[in-house]
Amino acid sequence: MNYKICPTVTAYSIEEYKKQMHLITAFADRIHIDFMDGQLAPTVSQSVHESWWPKKVKADIHLMYKYPMKVLADIMNHHPNLVIVHSEADHVSSFVHELHEHRTKVGIALMQDTTIDKLNHFIKVIDHVLVFSGKLGHHGGTADLELLKKVRSIKSLNPDIEIGWDGGINDSNILLLKDAGVNVFNVGGYIHSSSNPEDAYRKLKELVQ
Repeated sequence: MNYKICPTVTAYSIEEYKKQMHLITAFADRIHIDFMDGQLAPTVSQSVHESWWPKKVKADIHLMYKYPMKVLADIMNHHPNLVIVHSEADHVSSFVHELHEHRTKVGIALMQDTTIDKLNHFIKVIDHVLVFSGKLGHHGGTADLELLKKVRSIKSLNPDIEIGWDGGINDSNILLLKDAGVNVFNVGGYIHSSSNPEDAYRKLKELVQ
């Protein structure tokens, strides 16, 4: 099993985005970028159109948009590694279909109160499920370990699917997440709040490996 630590970018201006991007891409080879619309998520980020990342990294887009189809063209122009759309968004089926037509990997995010039956139509065709345990549109939050039941249920539906976790990951809970079946760890506050972000990243990487 391949385990990945993906530092996150959660920014509210292009200046903040640039600062976070430069910080994490100095040491990470796969990253997780949050985009918020002020509708599905309460906060607003930089736009997809004005975003960028170094070619040396793989970028996963976490689209916290109520209407993801509106930014489909901008997303495709960036050629991301993976695009994660929320099951709570509108026209999810159309969005998933369009991404596959463009041969782009796609994932579906489930917020805390969303049950896994939302995945029934998708579980055999998507590449990734993101179990969301954080505070939507913010760094930090807590890891609700009750949601590990959801991780195990997803694995029972599709043992080969990639499962990500977003929210509250740190050095004291990451092995619990791993043992439950998580293999992509999207980490915000633990890295960004550290006095040495690269050391924090490498500590988590060593723990899961």
